[in-house]
Amino acid sequence: MKISIASFSFHGLIAAGLMDIFGYIESVKYRYRLDAADIWNGLLRSTDEDFARKVRKALDEREMSVSNYHIDGVHLWDADPAKREQNYKNALMHLKIAEILGAKTIRIDTGGVLEPIPQEQLDLLAMRYREYAQRAQDIGATLGPETHWGLSLNIDNMEKIARAVDHPGYGILHHIGRWHNFGSGEVPVEQEPINDTRIAPWIAHTHVDPRIARDYLPERVNLLKDAGYTGYWGIELGSGVNEHNDVTWLVAEVTRAIAA
Repeated sequence: MKISIASFSFHGLIAAGLMDIFGYIESVKYRYRLDAADIWNGLLRSTDEDFARKVRKALDEREMSVSNYHIDGVHLWDADPAKREQNYKNALMHLKIAEILGAKTIRIDTGGVLEPIPQEQLDLLAMRYREYAQRAQDIGATLGPETHWGLSLNIDNMEKIARAVDHPGYGILHHIGRWHNFGSGEVPVEQEPINDTRIAPWIAHTHVDPRIARDYLPERVNLLKDAGYTGYWGIELGSGVNEHNDVTWLVAEVTRAIAA
């Protein structure tokens, strides 16, 4: 069953020094009985290639793949050109780490703010995502943003970016249920499936949080299945407390929904 657990789900344990990347791998494999890691670079905490090879060795020994490598701190758009350039250099380092890990999907955020995307930003994002998507395709992966902050919270922006990039190596990490309108907060619940349908052709990975699992998961799973989605269903807990128990519940809910 194609389920993964985003390692950010354990950020409370990570911050307390109670989990590292190897403990995460052990938990995914032997506590939750899953065969795919969903690695946040905040857990990896290094761009050292020798360290990444040790992580890959640990994954291979447990016959695990990496469904997604999600990278914070390398978003494409920042108002400061120097920051954009530094993020670009950091992204290139992380793309090498993604290759070593054998990641099948890679997340690099858009940045920006929640407003209609200006042409200058669209042009830059399209250029960079095409470059990154080609690098991803060269290693058998897809790459793109996640629908979870900044300008990526809006469906119009995300559709414009996807159409402007127009590359087979581009794919979106869809954090289900995070859509926002410009200036008016979260979209009404009845609007969310419409937005999901619009973005479905580009979805390469998903993250499911407790709100969606509790209230709307079977509907959203069926919608994406009907649209042809065959990727992993990634679990992401954000509370920072009671993480092992709540992840156990989330795994059960997602398993039930995708098996129905």
